[in-house]
Amino acid sequence: MSIDPRMIHLYSYYRDAELRGATLLLKLTMRVENIEAQVKLSRHLADETRHAWLWTKRITDLGYEPVHVDDGYQTRIGRAVGIPRSLIDLFALTVVVEERAQRRYIEHAQRSDVDPETLAILHEVTKDEKWHIGWIKNELKEMARANGGEGKMRETLQRYRDIDRQVVADLVAKERDVFGFSFSDAPEA
Repeated sequence: MSIDPRMIHLYSYYRDAELRGATLLLKLTMRVENIEAQVKLSRHLADETRHAWLWTKRITDLGYEPVHVDDGYQTRIGRAVGIPRSLIDLFALTVVVEERAQRRYIEHAQRSDVDPETLAILHEVTKDEKWHIGWIKNELKEMARANGGEGKMRETLQRYRDIDRQVVADLVAKERDVFGFSFSDAPEA
């Protein structure tokens, strides 16, 4: 099977985002004392590393090696956000990056030119993202409610979503330069 080598770069960006997401979750796990949250974080962390493996396997199955990514989504949003100072900050950042991952995978899967193997991975990771977003949002709301931090939570989510939009706009522009379109563009009619 012949594949456009630029796709390996794209899959490497997805892989990088999943690996860096796992790193964020590992940091979160080390700070959370709630046992129920620890269990969910462990499952979530396992999902993220499995997603990274799925992208790694897809790349190697195509006969390539992953490309080093030093300017991916997680790196860019991390630079823009800075160091999260509280659990509310960490959970809010996790919500925003999980929402972004889910949207991106859904957008990519809606394209008519996606091969069946890649489509299967996109569906698999999208299914997991739905659970990730749900449990993290619920935990964030409970944490904020318990600490009287609902306002801080809303402000933090808004700030991170604003940063996310800018980071994604930059990545979409880069993608358009490389491909002539973005995988986030609406599917062709």
